[in-house]
Amino acid sequence: MEKGAGSAKQRAEQQYQGKVTAHLVITSIVAAIGGLIFGYIGLPGGVTANEGVADFFLERVYVEESYLDEYCQYHTEIDLFFLPSLYLPGIVAALIASPVTRIHGRKKSIIISGVSFCIGALLIAVTPQILRTGLRNVGIIIGRIIAGVGVGFGTQAIPLYLSEIAPTHFRGGSNFMFQLATSLGILTANIVNYVTRVDKQWEWNNYKGHGISFGLLAFLALLMRVGAIFLSETPNSLIQRGSTEEGRKVLEKLRGTENVEAEFQDIVAAKELASTVKRPFVSIFKRRNRPQLVITILMPMFQALTGINSLLYYASILLLNMGFKEKASFYSSVMIGAVLVSSALLSMAIVDKLGRRALLISGGILMITCQYPILYHDFQLTMFFIFHAKQVAIAIILKGKLGDHQELSRSSSIVVMVLICLFALAFGWSWGPLGWAIPSEIFPLEVRSTGQSITVAMNLLLTLIVAESFLPLLCAFRFGLFLFYAAWITAMTIFVHLFLPETKGVPIEQMTSVWRNHWFWKKIVPAQLG
Repeated sequence: MEKGAGSAKQRAEQQYQGKVTAHLVITSIVAAIGGLIFGYIGLPGGVTANEGVADFFLERVYVEESYLDEYCQYHTEIDLFFLPSLYLPGIVAALIASPVTRIHGRKKSIIISGVSFCIGALLIAVTPQILRTGLRNVGIIIGRIIAGVGVGFGTQAIPLYLSEIAPTHFRGGSNFMFQLATSLGILTANIVNYVTRVDKQWEWNNYKGHGISFGLLAFLALLMRVGAIFLSETPNSLIQRGSTEEGRKVLEKLRGTENVEAEFQDIVAAKELASTVKRPFVSIFKRRNRPQLVITILMPMFQALTGINSLLYYASILLLNMGFKEKASFYSSVMIGAVLVSSALLSMAIVDKLGRRALLISGGILMITCQYPILYHDFQLTMFFIFHAKQVAIAIILKGKLGDHQELSRSSSIVVMVLICLFALAFGWSWGPLGWAIPSEIFPLEVRSTGQSITVAMNLLLTLIVAESFLPLLCAFRFGLFLFYAAWITAMTIFVHLFLPETKGVPIEQMTSVWRNHWFWKKIVPAQLG
């Protein structure tokens, strides 16, 4: 019998036993290595996206003042194919990973991801050392495609894995380990990018650090592959695939107690319902899964449309303007990377206490804590105004400066840089981790793997679109680009306030109850499943 969200939480608090065990922590860390690799290779700002190009492009815009205007006038092509060659295979692989993860288990997809990362990284690292002709580019592209398969399988399976092995009261913190690892990967990649680059060379295939940077990536992937051997499969997946007793033993080991009857029975009940679903890609579009499907599409879309990448792109130019010269990109990358890591650690500590909604809505509170009084008694509306004000402030400061050969004053540059760091902090504790965590925990067992595949595909697709459209939008809107993203932040905050129910403390196999008790979604979800 299904319970309401309140009774499901109460039952979990009273009857679910277990603690954060050493086995759980070690298992989570090993699984999260995939997040480290994703941040290192898969995100704009990571080693595969940069490869010496992004930093150089920004410095070239600054040093050669007419370069941005020339690009906008003549649409000069720069090396933009490195993201599609990674992300498009990742999108396809994420969809393929759905049946693999469901039929063969989460662990199997993590292993496939590790092997793909390792092979792809080795190809990228070794090919330029062996071939000196144009064929080396072909080898590197093939390496990217194979690594893209690793991105798809890894991001599909790892958040799902972390959500299922974690105790209900610590599920948010456990899942945030993926974002922490991703942030560490971005920071590592940015340092490697700077240390191994070649000055005054704009072409990505002249990047001298292939052997070092992708050799390190291959080592991380090998570590992930070997570590995956020792991972326990999730109890949910084992029970879903018929290994009921083994699933119970793993659950007891993860929880550090044999008293797991209540949680075990909930998983068994979810398995019974899951066994009636033969075509998950069809079932996920049914009315009973409509709220989760909407969330799993909009969360990654909103995450990409926060404009985080656009803000990161400006950091190097601003630090150049402040007198850091050729080390500007290095300092900005390390600064932003450190902020993202710090915010991930902070969010891990508080997400299971404050809840998902509070973090999402309060994403921008740091920017004006010392500047504005609390104008509204309603906490969520106050956070709404705070969150999108940063984008507007940056737009006002940068108005008329881009492409007009004007310089920001040092004080203005400092202000904008502080705002960028505050924005990165807000993103790192809200939309960054929750864009992955929420979709991985809201689906019922029978379509959970399919839902996560859709999340990953949407995330990679939207990130690719935003990254590739950045320069055209910059040419079209100039400072108004920040207002464009501010409008999206406004929309997403309103959406969270109205349509995203709180999932804190709700057992993952009782998540349907939150939709039945929500003012809007209860009109859509059937009274009884069937």
